[in-house]
Amino acid sequence: MRTFLDTNVFLHAAGGSHPLKEACSRVLRKVADGSLEATVNSEVLQEIVYVLARRGRRADGTLLARHVAALFPDLLPVTRDDMLETCGLLERHPRLSVRDAVHAATMLRNGITSIVSVDPDFDRIPGIHRLAPAAVG
Repeated sequence: MRTFLDTNVFLHAAGGSHPLKEACSRVLRKVADGSLEATVNSEVLQEIVYVLARRGRRADGTLLARHVAALFPDLLPVTRDDMLETCGLLERHPRLSVRDAVHAATMLRNGITSIVSVDPDFDRIPGIHRLAPAAVG
């Protein structure tokens, strides 16, 4: 069963000292060694570049996005139908961020029910089960 990885997993793993750094790094090692079947969508790469560029780390953002693209050669596109599902999720969950809704819509439309994320907002979306990075065994 594939698991979706939220952007924050990559940002914490690649970032400076943080209590979540090791757990997020461990998740990515599991993906790299094949013991965790995972995926991301194209929006994760966009979000990585955006967040790091906004923090004045544009070169780090593009480098990390390239590494993520190499780790997931079959990453999921964000399609027209995903965006229509995103709109529905935003209407049903007014506190959900747009990016989280895009990720959730992509997951639901591709039959993915679990996400590794530090973001508890995913806990409110029916059909999605969130795993904290430290819980990935």
